[in-house]
Amino acid sequence: MILDQLTPVEGALPGALLTEITGLYAANQYFFSLSGDFPDPDDIRVEQVAVELARELKNPGSEVLLARSQGQLVGIAVTLAHHPDPADPDPWIGLLMVAPQRQGYGRQLASLVEERFRAAGHAGVKLAVLENNPRAMAFWSALGYLVIGRRVDRAQGRPCAVLRKEL
Repeated sequence: MILDQLTPVEGALPGALLTEITGLYAANQYFFSLSGDFPDPDDIRVEQVAVELARELKNPGSEVLLARSQGQLVGIAVTLAHHPDPADPDPWIGLLMVAPQRQGYGRQLASLVEERFRAAGHAGVKLAVLENNPRAMAFWSALGYLVIGRRVDRAQGRPCAVLRKEL
């Protein structure tokens, strides 16, 4: 698996790449039906994904990483080097999503993201899992993440479990 940082070209993302990313988002209807991030999880559009990615990219310290295997887009990770809360020293994984082929892409992508944070000198990494997403809770728990608290997310007020892993 190869990770590439998503970087706009002259302030925009190439149309073909946006179409490819939209396909990945559309293949994850289960998550988007739980999250409410898109009005219709069965009809995620390129324009909606472009707006979402632009929002992520404007956050200071945010990275959007694209995972490819054999040239195919198989995953995306959105990370934050610093949480908006200045008292929180850990970086965060804001989104990790993979193609639903169950070929271990999620584990591989999570491991690569963790390695990036470890190489940058971080002692741990955090993320939030929607309380209504038992699949995600099982995935992250299997990777060694532990629940350290509960709170609502900043964007939409959804109940979440906050997890952390020592690096």
